[in-house]
Amino acid sequence: MNELLTPVTIGELDLPNRLIMAPMTRSRARDGLVGELTAEYYAQRAAAGLIITEGTQPCVIGQGYIDTPGLHTPEQMAAWRLVTDAVHRRGGRIAVQIMHSGRIGHPCLYPGGELPLAPSAICSGERLYTPEGLLDHPTPREMTLADIDQAIEDFAAAARLAMEAGFDAVELHGASGYLIHQFLSDNTNRRTDAYGGSVAGRLRFAVEVVQAVTDVIGPGRTGIRISPGISYNGMKESDTEILYTELARALAPYDLAYVHVSENDTRDVTKLIRAEWEGPLVLNPHPWSGEEPANPADGVEALRSGLADAISFGRLWLANPDLPTRIAAGGPYTEADPRTFYGGDHRGYTDYPVLSVSGEDR
Repeated sequence: MNELLTPVTIGELDLPNRLIMAPMTRSRARDGLVGELTAEYYAQRAAAGLIITEGTQPCVIGQGYIDTPGLHTPEQMAAWRLVTDAVHRRGGRIAVQIMHSGRIGHPCLYPGGELPLAPSAICSGERLYTPEGLLDHPTPREMTLADIDQAIEDFAAAARLAMEAGFDAVELHGASGYLIHQFLSDNTNRRTDAYGGSVAGRLRFAVEVVQAVTDVIGPGRTGIRISPGISYNGMKESDTEILYTELARALAPYDLAYVHVSENDTRDVTKLIRAEWEGPLVLNPHPWSGEEPANPADGVEALRSGLADAISFGRLWLANPDLPTRIAAGGPYTEADPRTFYGGDHRGYTDYPVLSVSGEDR
């Protein structure tokens, strides 16, 4: 497993290992603000080559779930500074994932009770969890050209605040059925203007967001996450191979720090992206070993084959804050408790054990 523990350079960042902490929503940010508990959570995992935070909304209308953090006010920026300072004190590096949820939202999340925004007025068919019960997602409002311009500016403004908050990089969430992905997919984007229709039209929003963010913070500190073929949040792409091959080509001139591929039983598509994308590729691997979730062996295979330059894990990092130590020791690995994934207190958040000198959990 030593390949996972070797250094790598990703954009402007020199990483001590190839183990990336994947973004994971944890729903512990009251009123959009992270706190000391969140700072402790990320600092515990500072041994990662790079931490990527939970999805963080760049504007009020970008929120998709309860108790998720924002990065669009001075107060939110200052709160995130507590987190980045805590991670840096322990020698770590941390990127913020900027996530506009698009149609995955609900009027109850917004002070004015507005409808969520999307490329087209097509309902997700999904529901929002609230303490009062499940609420159906409404049909979103189709974005005007002015809305699109504003969303692009919101991404750029959040990236600017990220640098002020002390983040080392920004990851754009172009995956999992959120706004950028909604523009990419032909089942959520039925527009007939320059932002829809052909593959080139559906790529335009993603590329313009990348352009705006790299103009603000530089390409060497900007990454993007994509999830070819995913069905989460009502997504259904009809042209996955063509779409992501063309996206990789469109991103190539921007010399981004990395492209982060969340694999969904789509190894052939991952290979197509790798062939077009010559920069660093971070892979969140499908569990080809047959074990759920993906394990270190899945990551080693991808590194050895040249498919990826670094590997991201989610649940492994959630339950094993000292993951590099455990990999070096050959395990054991603590299993994550799904009952504490979202919301709550320190339980299932900052109380997972680390290995002692004897190799036992403590």
